[in-house]
Amino acid sequence: MEFTISELKGKVQKFCEERDWDQFHNPKDLAIGIITEASELLELFRFKSLEEMDEMLKDEKKKALIGEEIADVFFFLLRFVQMNNMDLSDLLLSKIKINQDKYPIEHSKGSNKKYTEGFK
Repeated sequence: MEFTISELKGKVQKFCEERDWDQFHNPKDLAIGIITEASELLELFRFKSLEEMDEMLKDEKKKALIGEEIADVFFFLLRFVQMNNMDLSDLLLSKIKINQDKYPIEHSKGSNKKYTEGFK
């Protein structure tokens, strides 16, 4: 089953409004929610080698836990844009354009350097 971003925002909105959570979802608290859930995702990988992470992603229970944290981050992100009348698709496409200018293919292909570090 596939949903558009708008449909997912609507599902998040309905879920939160049914619980009267609008009062708790100001920009600061939603941003805190995003970083908190992202930290919980990161914690699952803390001190893990590449081999251990690969094994985690092959284990269905561990992969499900990772998926839950990813979903939590996505939930807060959708809620943030929904509450603040932002279009996630427009934001992403705009940022891709900005990054295309910052990271031209001829200078950044195969490099993980940030644009401020200069190109190889």
